[in-house]
Amino acid sequence: MNGSHHAFERYEAIWLRVVLVMILVFLVLIAYTALNYGQTIPRGAGRIRAGEVRAGSEFANPRLEQVGNEYVAYVQAFAFGYAPGEMRVKRGRKVTFYVASPDVVHGFMIERTNVNVEVVPGYVSKVGYTFDRPGTYKIICHQYCGLGHAKMLSRIVVEE
Repeated sequence: MNGSHHAFERYEAIWLRVVLVMILVFLVLIAYTALNYGQTIPRGAGRIRAGEVRAGSEFANPRLEQVGNEYVAYVQAFAFGYAPGEMRVKRGRKVTFYVASPDVVHGFMIERTNVNVEVVPGYVSKVGYTFDRPGTYKIICHQYCGLGHAKMLSRIVVEE
């Protein structure tokens, strides 16, 4: 019995080392990817009182503005929709989205892109993307926000 007990301790020590090495490898890979490929966590662009999203802020008038060769979009995510409902941009131009919610947590995901942020009341989410292909891109809420969640859509039309 005593010999088998030592065998178990030896196997436990081996597996513990294997797990520690795997964790170390994963951490190194994550750090390497973040530093060399620009993979970073989206950061908020600031705070906003939820009541000011609909009145008294940049978001009171949801819109898409052209600034030089780029666009800036101020988007409201609310139950159960987005404003503006449609945005039109030229192909190859960068669009910076500022998104805020006056009510509950929503998602802001643009299909066929890597744009995917969480919109939390009290915070402004900021994300940018350059649309290189013309077409229509749906904006989808990926956070369940109530019974009308499935109808919470908007779109971006990218023109030549």
